[in-house]
Amino acid sequence: MTRFAARALAALAMAAAFAFPAAAAPVQTGHIEAELVARDSGVTPGGTVYVALRQKIAKGWHTYWRNSGDSGEATQISWTLPAGWTAGDIVWAPPSRQPTGPLMNYGYQGEVLLPVAISAPKSAKAGETITLKAAAAFLVCEDICVPEDAVLTLDLPVVAAAPQPDPKWGGAVTRALDAAPKPAGLTAAFSRNEASLKLALAGIALKGADQSEAYFYPFKSTVIDHAGAQVIERGPEGLTLTMIPGYDFTKGTPPATLDGVLSVGGKAYEFTAVEGPPPAGTSGLGAPPAKVAAPAAGAGLGLALAFVYALLGGLVLNLMPCVFPILAMKATSLAGHAHEQSAARAQGLAFLVGVLATFLALAGALIAIRAGGSAVGWGFQLQSPVVVAGLALLMLAVALNLSGLFEVGTSLQGVGTGLASRQGLAGAFFTGALAVVVAAPCTAPFMGPALGWALTQSAPVALAVFLGLGLGFAAPFTLAAFAPGLLARLPRPGPWMETFKKLMAFPMYGAAAWLVWVLTLQSGHSALARILAAAIVLALAAWILGLAQKRQAAGGKPLVLGATGMVLAIAAFVLVLVPAYGAPATVSAAPAAGSIPEAVYSPEAVAEARAAGKPVFVNFTAAWCVTCQVNEKVAFATAEAAEAFSRTGAVYLKADWTRKDAVIAAELARHGRAGVPLYLVYGVKSPDPVILPQFLTPAMVSKALDKAKSS
Repeated sequence: MTRFAARALAALAMAAAFAFPAAAAPVQTGHIEAELVARDSGVTPGGTVYVALRQKIAKGWHTYWRNSGDSGEATQISWTLPAGWTAGDIVWAPPSRQPTGPLMNYGYQGEVLLPVAISAPKSAKAGETITLKAAAAFLVCEDICVPEDAVLTLDLPVVAAAPQPDPKWGGAVTRALDAAPKPAGLTAAFSRNEASLKLALAGIALKGADQSEAYFYPFKSTVIDHAGAQVIERGPEGLTLTMIPGYDFTKGTPPATLDGVLSVGGKAYEFTAVEGPPPAGTSGLGAPPAKVAAPAAGAGLGLALAFVYALLGGLVLNLMPCVFPILAMKATSLAGHAHEQSAARAQGLAFLVGVLATFLALAGALIAIRAGGSAVGWGFQLQSPVVVAGLALLMLAVALNLSGLFEVGTSLQGVGTGLASRQGLAGAFFTGALAVVVAAPCTAPFMGPALGWALTQSAPVALAVFLGLGLGFAAPFTLAAFAPGLLARLPRPGPWMETFKKLMAFPMYGAAAWLVWVLTLQSGHSALARILAAAIVLALAAWILGLAQKRQAAGGKPLVLGATGMVLAIAAFVLVLVPAYGAPATVSAAPAAGSIPEAVYSPEAVAEARAAGKPVFVNFTAAWCVTCQVNEKVAFATAEAAEAFSRTGAVYLKADWTRKDAVIAAELARHGRAGVPLYLVYGVKSPDPVILPQFLTPAMVSKALDKAKSS
C-alpha cells in the first residue's frame, strides 16, 4: 500500500509539473534577481498570456522606467520566440522618483514586475510545451551605475481549455497589470511661455483624490526640467501643475502633445494633453489655444446635446434584442391592467421609477469604479462571471414563475418574494430594474457618443446624461399606461391571460440559456456543470415552493415545505457565487471555409498590419453584447463580407471585451465610447480610423474596406 501511495504521489507530481509553467531558477546579475513569471498556467492556441519580467533589486539600488529622467537607461527585453509567437510592449509599472545628486530620475526599487503580452499562433498544438527566451538588459544604479544583463527562460504549456491562474505568480502578475497606468478619461491641456509650462487636468478620477503629492512623469525625456519643482494648484474638478520647460520648448521643436503619466492619490493615469485652454474646473492657464487636436467621437457634445442623444438612445434601446425577454413581462403586466386606468397608470409610474433608479445606480457604480482607476464601460457588470451566473438563475426563476410552477404575490410580473404589493407596484418597479440590467449588453444608436462624453465629465453631469437614457428607455411603456385609447384596444382579462403568461415564459428561458452560453465563454466548460447544477437545485426549489403554496391554499400549514424551498433557492444562488470562476476560455477558433480569417487585437497588431500596407478592420465586441452578436451573424458571417476581406487583403482583428481588458477599455475611451460594439476601419494611408455605425450590413463592410484600400 505504501509503494502504491508513493507511485501515486509521483504521478501527481509529474502531472503538476506538466500543468504549470516551468521557470528556470532566478538569475543573479549582481544587484538584481531576475526571472520570467507567468500569470496563467498555460496558453491556448491563438490565445494570449501575460509573462512578466520580475526584478528583485538590491537594497539601495534602482532600475529605470521607460523614461529614465535626467540620466539612466530603461530596462530592455529582447525576446526569442518560436515561429508564429509574438511579444507585445512592456506594460510599465508606475514609476517613482529616484533623485541622484542634482538629477531627477524615474524608476523602481525593491521588487517590480513588468508584464508583456505573449500571443500564441492558432497553429500551436495543445499538449506541447514551448520555451520563451528573453535577454534582459538593466542599468542598475546607486551612487554608481552598473550595466547588468540576464538571459531568462520559461517553459509554457499549450493547453486546449482555458488555463487556471498560475498558483505562485498569477496573483502578482494580475496585480501588476491592475496597477499599471491606464487612461481614465482625463481632459488635459497645456500652455507655455519662456519661464513656465502649465499642465491642467480634470476628470472624475481626480475629484476627491489626495492631490498633495501629484506628479507628472512624461513619456519623453526632453519636455520638462525633471529636477525642477512641480507646483500644484488645486481646482474643484482637477489640478494644474506648473513646471520648468525642457529642451523641446526652449531650444528644440515644441511638441503638439504632452504625453505621460499622472501619479495622484496612490494611483497612476495615462493621458495626452493638447495645447489650448484649461479644462473647466482647473486653475487657469491663461493662454489662448495655439493648436488643438481633433476631438474623439462624442467630444464637445455639451450637456444639452448629450442629453438628447441619450434620450433617443434610450428610446431605440427598446428595440434591441436584449430587451425582448423583458417585453414579455411588460406585455403581461399591461394586459392585466389594461381596463383599470388608475392601476395601469400606477404601474407605468412604478416601472419608470424602477428604470430610473437602476440606471442611476449603475451609472453611480460605473463612475465610482472609473474614479478608482479601473477602465470599465457600459455593461461592465456583465464582465463578471458571478454576475452573469446570477442573472442566468434569475431569468430561470422568472421563467419558472411565468410557467406557473410557483406564484409570487398577486402580480403577474412579480419576480421576488414580497416584491409584488397588492396593486403590483413593487413588481412593476422590479420589472423596470430588471429591464435595465438585461439592456446593459446592448448599445443603441446615439448611446455611444452620449455615454462616451458623459464619462469624461463630472459626476453630476454624467448622472444627468444617464437620467436622459433612463427616461427614453422607460417612455414607451410609461406613456402607453397613460393612453386610454390604446389600452381600450387590448382584450379584457380572462382565461387567455394564463395561456399568454405561460407563453411569455419562453423568452425568459431563452435569456437564461444565452447567459449560460456567455458564462462558458468567460470561464470555460467547468462553469457549465456548475450553473446547470445550480439550475436544477433552483427548479426543485421552485417546485417545492409551488407545492407549499397549493397546500396553503387548501387550508394547510406547509411551513417546513416552504422553508425547504427557500433554503434550496438560496443554496442555488450560493452555488454560483462561490468559489471563484477560472480564467476565460479562448473565444476565437480556427476559421471555417469561406469565413473571415481573424486575429487577436492589440495595438501592436494594428501597427504591424498598417506597416505592411494593409487595411485594418477592428471589431470591438463581447459575448454578452447582443448587438455585437447580431452583427456577427448579419454582417460578418456572410459570403459578401468574406469576399470583401479577401479582395482588399484587409486584416480582421477582434477585440474581445467579454471579460475585463484594460487595453481594450483604453482604446474605447480614446474614441469617445463607453461600451461595445465599436468598429474601426484603418485606411492604407489615412492616419485616423473611420468609425462605422453600430448596426452593420455586408454591403457596409464591403464599402468601408474598398474605401480603406484606396485611402
